[in-house]
Amino acid sequence: MGGVKTLTRGGSRLYIDPDDAGIKVPGVTSIVGMLPKDFLTFWAAKESAEAAVDNWDIVSQLIKRDPAGAIDYLKNAHRRKSKAASDLGSSAHDLFERLARGDYINPRHVHADVKPHVAWFKEFLDEVQPEFLYLEETVWSDTHQYAGSFDAIARIDGDVAVLDWKTSRSVYDSVALQLSAYRHADRIILEETGESIPVPEMAGGAVLHVRPEGWQFVPVECGPKVHEAFLALRSVYDWEKGGKRGVVGRAVARGGEQQTGTERRAA
Repeated sequence: MGGVKTLTRGGSRLYIDPDDAGIKVPGVTSIVGMLPKDFLTFWAAKESAEAAVDNWDIVSQLIKRDPAGAIDYLKNAHRRKSKAASDLGSSAHDLFERLARGDYINPRHVHADVKPHVAWFKEFLDEVQPEFLYLEETVWSDTHQYAGSFDAIARIDGDVAVLDWKTSRSVYDSVALQLSAYRHADRIILEETGESIPVPEMAGGAVLHVRPEGWQFVPVECGPKVHEAFLALRSVYDWEKGGKRGVVGRAVARGGEQQTGTERRAA
């Protein structure tokens, strides 16, 4: 039967119910994405400015030959930076999963940029000794209509916790919302068989934060109160994806010279 299929629509990842293809629910990451991200505006501007300063010789020549191309190059600087980080993170995650499953990884087949991450993950396994119960599976919430894919559920020092691997510069507080969604879902849909099993009782969550210079294992609060905040974002998601459509009606009375665009064109 297999696991859960997904599709992307309107910039959101949707999970398709394996028992009823007509049921599609938003992914945890897309729901958490409803958080305001004002800091990204300043980050994107900084990346464009740095790209202009660091590559001025190239940019100045490009301006002479193709001004529009120069603008595209600079305005997309943050996307190039983000994609590079995303590609590294994806490569590291794939290797982490293989290591967690006990696979042997030939160091000669590991990209130089990811080799430090692999070494630190091995050290984490040796020092913390997690007992992995589930790896890279999908959770589904029938109660609140969402789904998501977690990195691991493991038993550590007798306690069961949901884990997330991060290779980003920092551990951001939004990860608490993400882990709470996994922890409080109703069931796990197993990739290999498509079978649904209950999400196990968990003591909490944690992030394994792996950077080129080292690693740290960070506990994350993901209890009921955090899940309430996640569910508020779930409502915001519905609002943004269709709930707000049509809430502002047509004027039933008007005075002065205010006209709609249609009325101006007709005139």
